[in-house]
Amino acid sequence: MSAPATHDARDAAAFRRLLEHLRARDDVANIDLMNLAGFCRNCLADWIRDAAAERGEPLDKAQSREYVYGMPYDAWKARQPEASPEQLARFTERSP
Repeated sequence: MSAPATHDARDAAAFRRLLEHLRARDDVANIDLMNLAGFCRNCLADWIRDAAAERGEPLDKAQSREYVYGMPYDAWKARQPEASPEQLARFTERSP
C-alpha cells in the first residue's frame, strides 16, 4: 500500500479530473446524475463544504458550488433545461 500522502495526492488528482469531466459535460443534468448514480454536482459541493468544515476552513454553499461548477451556480442553472416529468418521476421513485 502506498504512503498516505501519495494516496491523498492520487485521490485528489482523480477528483480534479472528475470535476473537469463534469464541467465539460454540462449536457448531463444533475437530475440525470441523481437518477443514474445517486449523487450530483450539488452533492459533491456539499461534501467539499463538509470536508472544509471538518478542517475548520470557512467555505459556504455558494463557494463550494462555484468550485464544483467552475462558475457561479446561478449562471450554470440558467443554462440548463427544466427536468422533464419523466426525470422527476424517476427521481421520486428512487428517492429514499
